Amino acid sequence: MARYDFDLITIGAGSGGVRASRIAAGYGARVAVVEQRYLGGTCVNVGCIPKKLLVYASEYGPALEEAAGFGWTFAPGRFDWARLIANKNREIQRLNGVYGDLLASAGVTVINGRAQLLDPHTVAVDERRFSAEYVLIATGSWPVVPPVAGAEHAITSNEAFFLEQLPAAVILVGGGYIAAEFAGIFHGLGVKVTQLYRGELFMRGFDDDLRLMLAQEMRKRGVDLRFNADVARIEASSKRVRATLNDGARLEADLIMYATGRAPNTRGIGLERAGVRLDAAGAVVVDRYSRSSQPNIYAVGDCTNRAMLTPVAIAEGQAVAETIFNRNPVAVDYSLVPSAVFSQPNLGTVGLSETQARERFGAIDVYKSHFRPLRHTLSGRDEQTFMKLVVERRTDRVVGCHMIGAEAGEIIQGLAVALKCKATKADFDATIAIHPTAAEEFVTMRNKAG
Repeated sequence: MARYDFDLITIGAGSGGVRASRIAAGYGARVAVVEQRYLGGTCVNVGCIPKKLLVYASEYGPALEEAAGFGWTFAPGRFDWARLIANKNREIQRLNGVYGDLLASAGVTVINGRAQLLDPHTVAVDERRFSAEYVLIATGSWPVVPPVAGAEHAITSNEAFFLEQLPAAVILVGGGYIAAEFAGIFHGLGVKVTQLYRGELFMRGFDDDLRLMLAQEMRKRGVDLRFNADVARIEASSKRVRATLNDGARLEADLIMYATGRAPNTRGIGLERAGVRLDAAGAVVVDRYSRSSQPNIYAVGDCTNRAMLTPVAIAEGQAVAETIFNRNPVAVDYSLVPSAVFSQPNLGTVGLSETQARERFGAIDVYKSHFRPLRHTLSGRDEQTFMKLVVERRTDRVVGCHMIGAEAGEIIQGLAVALKCKATKADFDATIAIHPTAAEEFVTMRNKAG
């Protein structure tokens, strides 16, 4: 008779938890997944998938305006927010079903409800009790709103996906990728957008040239982007919100949205009771194999606060299943993780920023290219594309690729393979370009910028 009900209980059915559970079941493990909200986690339900759908929606209006330069004439368009949200919801429900089918076909038991650890091997779900040899924490993260007076009148990205009406004016607070993306979404749909960031320049952690240029391009499009600005107090009437800033200025809008970061979603599930150590931010402390301070409990994804990216969570989940159930210890390599910001214009990056490369290697070479995309020579839009290569001088190895412009994420994904293979600048130079494309600039840059 089995000592435990399951070999693995995964708490959280997001990307990382589902991947770990499916792979573990494929190795013959008896696996259960506990989920209290929705299959697919943040990415599928209130994250990257619905957000990208909204980005697409927001691009059609400006594209119709640009089409005049190519000879097209359209009658005045009318946008239906309710239809967009209904169509988005239908697609998310389909994806929820896909995740359910994936788990079922792998033989994973899905348990609906809120999980709590009673001890290292026992998980309570409501009134039920389940035991497992191993437990995987994959509970993700949750938006954080700072303790500002009147914060209850603000929304986060979670609620933005389900607004009943499109506001005429929005105040966005935050300077990370979520704030930048929603600024583009709202603005593209005709909303007056004011974005506030408390620091001198937003998008901290990205290459400085990208940060500066994104600010420039967003302002060109009409986003009221304000730095060194923060909210001191929020007040609300029956229809409007008023934000008093730290300098005494006042702003009014239909909606105020905070995108000021996400915190590990680890509270109230009994981790401390089970002997799992958390850091000051509430993240599960893990080793390189995603094992917590309790040897039979592992954690992956946003709740570990290592890299809050869906593909990273998936890689971590796969590695945990390999480590435990295939007896093949796998540690995820966090170097050269590519990322994209679906701001408008898009931002894509892989590898080191110029500042990081100088700190690490000292002598580096930098190549830059600014140009007006061919599309906009007729569209009339005043927009620049920017590309940058960072090269370690001693080895000629390309250690950073950065871009702002259309389809930056699509382009950077391919370059991530090149960097993973340790391509040199000479390799880039020897690659024949595809013309006319924006991407060809990455293999035709010859003049050093620094």
